[in-house]
Amino acid sequence: MRRRSLQHDEQGRLRHLLTIEGLKRAQIVDILDTAESFISVGEQKVRKVPLLRGKTVVNLFFEASTRTLTTFELAAKRLSADVLKININTSATVKGESLLDMLHNLEAMQCDMFVVRHADSGAAHLIARHVAPHVSVINAGDGSHAHPTQALLDMLTIRRRKGEFAPLTVAIVGDIMHSRVARSQIHALTTLGVSELRVVAPKTLIPAAVESLGVHVCHDLDEGLRDADVVIMLRLQKERMQGALLPSEGEYFAHFGLTEERLAVAKPDAIVMHPGPINRGVEIASSVADGPQSVILEQVSNGIAVRMAVMSMTLGRPPADTAEVQAG
Repeated sequence: MRRRSLQHDEQGRLRHLLTIEGLKRAQIVDILDTAESFISVGEQKVRKVPLLRGKTVVNLFFEASTRTLTTFELAAKRLSADVLKININTSATVKGESLLDMLHNLEAMQCDMFVVRHADSGAAHLIARHVAPHVSVINAGDGSHAHPTQALLDMLTIRRRKGEFAPLTVAIVGDIMHSRVARSQIHALTTLGVSELRVVAPKTLIPAAVESLGVHVCHDLDEGLRDADVVIMLRLQKERMQGALLPSEGEYFAHFGLTEERLAVAKPDAIVMHPGPINRGVEIASSVADGPQSVILEQVSNGIAVRMAVMSMTLGRPPADTAEVQAG
């Protein structure tokens, strides 16, 4: 008998979002379509819809965050949910209370969703295995493992700019080894069927056997960028690096930093992406980050719509219809 995915309920609907891995193409497209219907909410005079009125969303961020935390909070509020942010540094966990005890106390307060960001890989899965049946869990980044909503907002940004995924050549450049974003992007892009997916980095920042995920490995930036439709730059995860994996940031930029000259080998209409935060002059030149081919700020805006979609779908709502959203 096939074991049911932790992410889905008995009817096969999305209950948690913990990872992109295992999601079918139709499910990813469903999330993107739902997010598309929420784009207009941010353009309305009253930026709210009533889909999650009466629901309580708890942001549990054990790691520092600005964009992710803010966009999750905005997404929940635009869905009319009540939002609770736990200050981990002053919570009872500092006094010795276990994580699961804290969760069960929050459940007793009739909370409906936990958005979890944690430095340990697998933390969101652990929480999802122990929450009450009515509670949903969204992984907002766990260690070096996964960041599913970041990958989904990246897919929405690509689709809005490029249309179909099938013809595209995509290059992911940077710290593949330590990037949870890269792992989630690779699973999303291969599931959506891009023509070619390249990972570009020095040998010390490429994980073993990454080719098994369906990517082409490049150690030369010009080779990796040549005729690419989409260029995704990654932050150097210095806080997760152990040992001297790079000679220096200056040396890294000299070989793998994205400049206008290097971008010129990609297609003329290539778009440039970065999940943030940006280290200017390390991964990317300011002239590119702020240039006409950059869609970095669009990624941030699209993140709100994607997180609205995931929240509404995991809490048991059907995919949103544009007309219903606007009417709300």
